[in-house]
Amino acid sequence: MANEIPDLQATVRAGTGKGAARQARRDGLVPGIVYGDGKEPQAINMNFNYLLKLLKQGRFLSTLFNLKVEGQDDVRVICRAVQRDVVKDLPTHVDFMRLRRNSRINLFIHVDFVNADQAPGIKRGGTLVIVRNEVELEVTASDIPDHITVDLAGKQIGDVIHINDIVLPNGAKPTIDRNFVIANISAPSGLVSEENAAEDEASAE
Repeated sequence: MANEIPDLQATVRAGTGKGAARQARRDGLVPGIVYGDGKEPQAINMNFNYLLKLLKQGRFLSTLFNLKVEGQDDVRVICRAVQRDVVKDLPTHVDFMRLRRNSRINLFIHVDFVNADQAPGIKRGGTLVIVRNEVELEVTASDIPDHITVDLAGKQIGDVIHINDIVLPNGAKPTIDRNFVIANISAPSGLVSEENAAEDEASAE
């Protein structure tokens, strides 16, 4: 669980519309907008290299930030969209949503798999097949988990791990109302071939 909310630096963007946005990009900035919480949208700019560094760190869309704009009160925000250049795949615009501490939002949270060395199925040559490396959860803005954990200890070949098998952080719940699959331990190809051969022999008898 992330204990400290990271700061996010931005400046006020003078003017709106395509002209102001193009000028911002020429100045090495990425235009953006902050909206929500019943307040007027705020046009902002972010330093291009600064934003690119944050994007490369990963999980930008699931991180709660403390937005700092000079002359204004800090506000908690989460990024809802990053528009990119279709050719260069570089950020051209960002959208942020204001949040209160008790706001409920849907976010994709990373899944960590631990204790693979304690899974008998993997020791026998089985393969961990990850169906979802992220899970969309409804969480509280003041308590966004950094990840959820799947403990592989004791897992055998053929075991299937569902969302209901995972202990979720307090206040978090899946956005999908069914017990969907996260991962499974599949048999090694050699073992599958042996089992098929044994079944063929039994059928022949």
